[in-house]
Amino acid sequence: MTGSATPAALAVEVAAGPPRRPARIGPALDRMAPLLGLTGLGLVWFVAGLVLKSVPAYSAFAGFAPGPALASFADLLSSGEAWRATTPSLARIGQGLAVAFGLGAPLGLLMGSSPLSERILQPPFQLLRMISPLAWMPVAVLAFPSWDGAIVFLIAVAAIWPILFATAAGVKRVDPVWLAMARNLGAGRLAALRAVVVPAVLQDILTGLRLALGVAWIVLVPAEYLGVTSGLGYAINDARDTLSYDRLAALVLLIGLIGYALDSLLGRLAARARWIPAT
Repeated sequence: MTGSATPAALAVEVAAGPPRRPARIGPALDRMAPLLGLTGLGLVWFVAGLVLKSVPAYSAFAGFAPGPALASFADLLSSGEAWRATTPSLARIGQGLAVAFGLGAPLGLLMGSSPLSERILQPPFQLLRMISPLAWMPVAVLAFPSWDGAIVFLIAVAAIWPILFATAAGVKRVDPVWLAMARNLGAGRLAALRAVVVPAVLQDILTGLRLALGVAWIVLVPAEYLGVTSGLGYAINDARDTLSYDRLAALVLLIGLIGYALDSLLGRLAARARWIPAT
């Protein structure tokens, strides 16, 4: 409390009581927390497998239980099928994210640095963002000569919005003092953008890219239900058609593990991208 505080402010402080200290987590528990979460998920999977085996109505889906699924997963790895299914999907994801980044990042920089551009572009972009990427599937099939092109288009449509809006939000948070210092040192608009704005919003761009990866990874599987004969989505569809539920569960596990690894990588890059200007 300070002597200059108003009676109303003092009353609020007294009612609120002493400030609460954030709960501290021990280093060992902090390191174990992710493992505990994954262990809990494994237990849920194990219990669900027991239900599938014991309930006659669900016995046909017993292949989803951990035992058959993990055996099939090991077979995917040993036979090389996991790599053969993953490689085309990663190539499509990479191309789609590259297109989304190439369009979304510059547009985000424009919207964040120009209030007029934001007022013009915000309504149509928000409208387009609300359209499911899969709704563009008929258009993609007609517009692109190859199935791969259509899938890359759908991934790009899904991934562009997180990159664009995260970049725009980051630009608007750039400290004006940094820009003023750059101008005082003789930097033009493009030079200030390259030397100040882009490094300052790099963390926001990578965070948007991380969110875009999550959306793109979700869109990938149904997009690969199109006429392609390769990829994780095609493998999922083939396992479903042949009633190979253990293989289907193994592919789902593979998709989750790869997505988790990619997300963790981008998360680490974003965490290290914090920019502190030289003084």
